[in-house]
Amino acid sequence: MCAEILFKGGRVFTPGGFAEAVLVRDGRIAAVGREADLVRLAPGAEPVDLAGGLLTPGFVDAHIHPVQAGLERAKCDLSGVFGLDAYLTKIAEYAAAHPDREWIDGGGWDMSAFPGGLPHRTQLDFLDRPVYLVQRDHHAAWVNTRALELAGITKDTPDPADGRIERDPDGTPSGVLHEGAMDLVGLLTPRPTAADLDAALMDAQSHLFSLGITGWQDAIVGSYAGSDDQLPVYLSAAESGRLKARVVGALWWDRTRGAEQIPELVERRARADGLPRFRATAVKIMQDGIPENFTAAVIEPYCGCGGTGLSYVDPELLPGYVKELDALGFQVHFHAIGERAVREALDALSGTDPANRHHIAHVQIIHPEDVPRFARIGVTANIQPLWATHHAQMDELCIPYLGPERARWQYPFADLVRHGTRLAAGSDWPVSSADPLQGMHVAVNRTEPGGSVHASYPTAQTPFLPEQRIDLRTILTAYTAGSAWVNGSPAGVIEPGRPADLVVLDRDPFALEPGEIWTTRVRMTFLDGECVYHA
Repeated sequence: MCAEILFKGGRVFTPGGFAEAVLVRDGRIAAVGREADLVRLAPGAEPVDLAGGLLTPGFVDAHIHPVQAGLERAKCDLSGVFGLDAYLTKIAEYAAAHPDREWIDGGGWDMSAFPGGLPHRTQLDFLDRPVYLVQRDHHAAWVNTRALELAGITKDTPDPADGRIERDPDGTPSGVLHEGAMDLVGLLTPRPTAADLDAALMDAQSHLFSLGITGWQDAIVGSYAGSDDQLPVYLSAAESGRLKARVVGALWWDRTRGAEQIPELVERRARADGLPRFRATAVKIMQDGIPENFTAAVIEPYCGCGGTGLSYVDPELLPGYVKELDALGFQVHFHAIGERAVREALDALSGTDPANRHHIAHVQIIHPEDVPRFARIGVTANIQPLWATHHAQMDELCIPYLGPERARWQYPFADLVRHGTRLAAGSDWPVSSADPLQGMHVAVNRTEPGGSVHASYPTAQTPFLPEQRIDLRTILTAYTAGSAWVNGSPAGVIEPGRPADLVVLDRDPFALEPGEIWTTRVRMTFLDGECVYHA
């Protein structure tokens, strides 16, 4: 790492507008200003030519699952293709390439590729091995008959309290396991070794650096839906110095238990004390599921099918749990998608200490009466912008069951901003692309970015609730300063004294037509002034 680096030849994104150049000294931002002034200040600095592009703070993903993503990238990964034929081709290729693997497991399939959002076990019965494939949103799994047999799942198997076994008309399990039912098969799949988890984290870190992401909050550090506890791999990578990104782990709240688990969470948090790149200071509470399988918690019943979804943690008990976590200095990181779940999370967070930087992720549906409460209570809205478009899952599996009024309450980014809500942003990768620039494109346009697997959907370029678009500066701030604030990171802003976590973009997205934002790419990524990615 050079002692002095001068970034020049483009524009610099700062809180007050744009600057011409940035001087970095010993890994920290030393000066921001006019290029000529900084050249005189440090004539011997190593130059980095922005070549007309934009220099931004390093992006911070406030809700992501990198270890899980890394594991899936090493397995049967369906995320890059779409449709039953493409899935079956990919699965067959993977099985042929790995004849010794006891299970065919992986994930990335999209509900919208199947009628009613439901694949079937018989579509996978061409394989002589059990199959377990997690849905793109990680709220369901597609399994074959052999996997159901190994798990002992029959007509007589009851649904778990926090999930559902999809069934044929005669009651036979069809091969789709929703939410907590995923564990019935998922826990039987081969467990990754410590080396597998380490390789997954390192692969994910490299991929995220290539997208300009220099920090993140891992939204599940614990065991969930057949996954393995990821705290040890983070501790090992941080202790050895191989974890270079700034990371907060959100410790998993076991929804089958109550306050008796809180002392364990305190102990798990303490295991990361003193580590330079990793802290386990948040607790993740998953309050509901998703609307596509009717598990998102809504106030009025779903149209055409009834039911109001699931509240995974008893809303009567939830405020007490949150109050205790808040008093212990934990940050609470909620998953809340349906408007009832959002309301339950806001109710639980009322009266908590804003200094703990609590946030609610996803916030897909917010009742209009609850939109002003985020700013009033001091709760950050942790948004995943990529989902706010017209695509098959939205138009065919979501809107029809929400109904016209409630469908208009989805992803109300502009309304949140108008009420003064702090925004953080993330991807939920591997649920969707980790690329922040794709997310920014959607936040500004409310249309699918080019190159997306959904870009050819008939209404993909019709803006989804265009009145909820926000401007590029607002969403770029959410991906930098907003998410860094949630993580308690000193980075996220380009100003003197801050760590030199920086991203060089190949063009200036502010100079592009809004519909072209998605074409922007990352050229270089720096952490503490060290180049960790060069295109």
